[in-house]
Amino acid sequence: MLGLMSVGETVDTEPRRRGPRVARFGAVLVVVIALLFGVPWATLVWSGNDWPLPAFVAGTLLFVAVAGGFPWLMFRGHGAHRDRESRIADTLLGVAWVLFVWSIIGQVLGLLLLAAGVADPVRSRVVSAFVVVVSAVLLAWGHHEAMRVSRVRRVDVTIPRLGKGLDGLTVALITDTHYGPINRAAWSRGVTEVVNSLDADIVAHTGDIADGLVSQRLEMAAPLGDIRARFARVYVTGNHEYHSGAQGWVEHMEHLGWETLHNRHVLVTRGGDTLIVAGVDDRTAGGSGLPGHRTDHEAALSGTDPDLPVLLLAHQPQQIKDAVTHGIDLQLSGHTHGGQMWPFHYLVLTDQPSLQGLSRHSDRTQLYTSRGTGFWGPPFRIFAPSEITLLTLHAPN
Repeated sequence: MLGLMSVGETVDTEPRRRGPRVARFGAVLVVVIALLFGVPWATLVWSGNDWPLPAFVAGTLLFVAVAGGFPWLMFRGHGAHRDRESRIADTLLGVAWVLFVWSIIGQVLGLLLLAAGVADPVRSRVVSAFVVVVSAVLLAWGHHEAMRVSRVRRVDVTIPRLGKGLDGLTVALITDTHYGPINRAAWSRGVTEVVNSLDADIVAHTGDIADGLVSQRLEMAAPLGDIRARFARVYVTGNHEYHSGAQGWVEHMEHLGWETLHNRHVLVTRGGDTLIVAGVDDRTAGGSGLPGHRTDHEAALSGTDPDLPVLLLAHQPQQIKDAVTHGIDLQLSGHTHGGQMWPFHYLVLTDQPSLQGLSRHSDRTQLYTSRGTGFWGPPFRIFAPSEITLLTLHAPN
């Protein structure tokens, strides 16, 4: 249809198309911010608390100021890669989410107190105290969980087509390191020490390496160059690379000595048996505009023996659909963070087929989804601990 239009007509229709999209996005943004900050305000400040007027006014002004400044901080921070604004916006987002969730739960407590005959303002003040105390405890604990070096999660996977010579092959998986506006260079060194202590045959990184350009995250990424593996260190891009200079990260990982599986594969052979270790770009790569970046299973498997088992690295669990089509034996993914901050995992599951752990998706194809090694955005992990995964691959008996 565009071929029948003049250049002028094409240019004129684009603003008309973009206008409604921008308006819809703006409307959704306003609603989300109003709920995210409005529900805690109603619970802690308004409701039936009957606070003195100065306290009510001060609390209201605080919520209005934070809610009004939040979009500016978020867009300025993440849109322009400004770390200070990003840190403030991300922390506010995490605090607001926890207060929002527990304000809703607090309303249930309020109904129980009402049924028990407790009147306002005592009832509402008890609910407010409950929300504040629980939120403070969860945020403190969640921040500790986010900043600590991840625990090791050990998983055994039987792959029917795996040769006997590869029985017991180990794969250390890290993912979603999200080197970002909070300097976690010491954390990164700690992760490297843990991974090296596992003495793995293969070390894999399944993307979302950083939020920021290579030049911004050099110190945090540097310890990746010290990670050791017996046969291969392999990496694929995640969706966040495509906001942070993906080609730069591909080249930097190669500079650090990793095999970037940019729609390609390597072979790992032991005891006379071979495993294909393949990788594909993230599913958002095709829309990034970067030449050559797209999800391409055919290219990743080009020239391989169809009778050999395949271990595939793909950032998002949703990419398992194509893995099944191409007869992959085991896909390793991240992306979900296990939900990161409960109960956000319910929203994650509307987009992804798996939140965490090992799952089967066909007679041949299995998927392992990591909860992630780092965190994105809010520096909190609540009921979704991070992990460094050690997978041990087994041949059938």
